[in-house]
Amino acid sequence: MLATKDRVRIIDTTVLSDDWYVLKKTTFDFLRSDGVWQRQSRETYDRGNGATLLLFNRVNQTVVLTRQFRLPAFVNGHDGMLVEAAAGLLDNASPEERIRAEAEEETGYRVQDVHKVFEAYMSPGSVTEKLHFFIADYDASTRVGRGGGIEAEGEDLEVIELPLSEALAAVQRGEIVDAKTIMLLQYVALNDQMGTLAPCQAPSVTSVNDARRKRSLVGGEQAAGRDPRGGT
Repeated sequence: MLATKDRVRIIDTTVLSDDWYVLKKTTFDFLRSDGVWQRQSRETYDRGNGATLLLFNRVNQTVVLTRQFRLPAFVNGHDGMLVEAAAGLLDNASPEERIRAEAEEETGYRVQDVHKVFEAYMSPGSVTEKLHFFIADYDASTRVGRGGGIEAEGEDLEVIELPLSEALAAVQRGEIVDAKTIMLLQYVALNDQMGTLAPCQAPSVTSVNDARRKRSLVGGEQAAGRDPRGGT
């Protein structure tokens, strides 16, 4: 079987725009599965690769997200204020280095230990960007600033801390519509439930065990028809 690179012949590449990022039109021949070479033309938008991170407090079962204005969503019918996980372009830094800095700039939390969970092309039909996905543990002690982004870069972010369950419910209600954020929330929810979520900054054993006992107690009382907060 031929390698993909042997099925593609680049004929011509034209730069259509090189302002904020680079938009190119490429004409190429592609060897189809029936053995016929077909000439095609596609546009690609190159903005570099990026990284994103979800801050997760597994003891309190909360996450930290941001809310910011996104013009492309606004011109496509959304009000433009998207709830998102921290993210940014690599700009020649390593994914780990970049996401630590981005998380602190946007959320005010300083994390050292980040755990990479996967990579994904977010819109491979036209955008070249590959995104590196991370999770990191946080608590009150890791907050070193107010976050909000960099004003000179036009950033004006609101920092939001909410229960993981509420974030997942917001996805269901259509209030969180950012793809990278949905992917990270679902990853954390699935792996935390299965007990396969890798530790980043290891919290104390006592704290984790206390949280697990609390969740077990709540689950047992709910199963028995009792309200864990008191009453019936």
